[in-house]
Amino acid sequence: MTKDETIKAIRNDCIDLGLDLVDQIAYVLGTVDWETGHTFQPVREAFWKNEAWRKAHLRYFPYYGRGYVQLTWKANYQVYGKKLNIDLVGNPDLAMLPENARFILIDGFKTGAFTGKKLADYINEDGTNFIAARKCINGLDKCHEIAALAEKYRDEMNQEV
Repeated sequence: MTKDETIKAIRNDCIDLGLDLVDQIAYVLGTVDWETGHTFQPVREAFWKNEAWRKAHLRYFPYYGRGYVQLTWKANYQVYGKKLNIDLVGNPDLAMLPENARFILIDGFKTGAFTGKKLADYINEDGTNFIAARKCINGLDKCHEIAALAEKYRDEMNQEV
């Protein structure tokens, strides 16, 4: 898929799965932009390294980060394997398939599956906090960079209307 096709698919899936506010979609896109190294392709954690490096350095190998938001840990692979009705534990690379990666991304934001924090806790009809929304994925790591990307996507979507 091209970047534009991926953005369109993510936007459609966000709406279908109930993240339908412009600011919510913008934040999801900003996160994907950052987490994939601006490629909008599912990636492996430390994608610039090889599998031998990941095996030697990642304590949760082989359940290291994959996809649009880096699904990690065996328990999370089990949860999403059940939700998707696929064997993610037996074949963690299935998290790299765009349709699976999109579901994991959006469901994780919607349900708070990654950190216990839902996107709607920070972005809802009452307001938007792009900085704190990072807590849905990874504490406040790179929160300002991702917030800036989310603002860019929000501006682009608002110009479409």
